[in-house]
Amino acid sequence: MDRKKKLETTKKIALVAHDNQKQALLDWASQNRAKLSKHKLFGTGTTGRMVQEKLGLEVHCFNSGPLGGDQQIGAKIVDGDIDLLIFFWDPLAAQPHDPDVKALLRIAVLKNIPTACNRSTADFIFSSMLIDSEYEKVEPDYSSELRKK
Repeated sequence: MDRKKKLETTKKIALVAHDNQKQALLDWASQNRAKLSKHKLFGTGTTGRMVQEKLGLEVHCFNSGPLGGDQQIGAKIVDGDIDLLIFFWDPLAAQPHDPDVKALLRIAVLKNIPTACNRSTADFIFSSMLIDSEYEKVEPDYSSELRKK
């Protein structure tokens, strides 16, 4: 049976960016600073610190992505402690922690959280009236699928 989870008006948002996308994320965050300031922010190490220093926003920083930060954010998603993922990833550069990146994206889809992997999607999410509203999300129950295997 699917589970419903209420997302409050203040969302818990994870910010992640690969090296070649950090400036793009910073530019996007700068344009959305007022909205971001209303939410609780999390980030992988370098990205989170960059947003803190450049924009003056409070960000709970985990480790750098290649040092386990992607996995830490994935664990927070599993625990229900992240509502939204903004992940500007680099589709043209090989990443030494690619399995972690894939695992993070898989868990975001599994837990049915809004996920933006580029600026356009982030813009669409942040222009939605749902970003500042309560929302009841449905988490699919995959347990019956797992029992079949």
